[in-house]
Amino acid sequence: MIQGAKMPPYFIHKVISDMNVTEIADAIKESIVARGLYIIEITVSKDNDVEIVIDSEEGIVDLEDCVEISHRFEECFDREKEDYSITVTSAGLDQPFKAFRQFEKAVGSEVEVALKGGKKFIALLSAADREGIELKYTVREAVEGSKKKQNVEHNDRFLMEDINWVKPSIKFE
Repeated sequence: MIQGAKMPPYFIHKVISDMNVTEIADAIKESIVARGLYIIEITVSKDNDVEIVIDSEEGIVDLEDCVEISHRFEECFDREKEDYSITVTSAGLDQPFKAFRQFEKAVGSEVEVALKGGKKFIALLSAADREGIELKYTVREAVEGSKKKQNVEHNDRFLMEDINWVKPSIKFE
């Protein structure tokens, strides 16, 4: 998840086996860039189960993107020598952002936010940098001179270190 203001410059990786995550990223980089994609996360389990999570610079990741990246990986790594399994998947719509590029892509979109301390709300992501994000949202609050709560618009900045997670807001209409 988000770890303070130290967002990964390229992607998140978890290494649990001998397979080298940097070597994997380098091997598939050309295919990733050629398809307008970027890596969100590469995970290698102790059993050499490799999971590569990707996202698209614009639009969505489709099945052909995942297949192409999987084929490129298989061209570079000998299954007999490494004894691995490979899964290439897109970043889920219901999953928290893990890479800064996801924040950049989501600027101008509604997101669901959970702050440390438990507060959750839906807001418009109006800006993002590696230190924090700016959110525009409405809250029903008591307003001086009124007996009823009223909608009050907020434009606030939150530091990455104060955020548990941010993910796309999904609306079913």
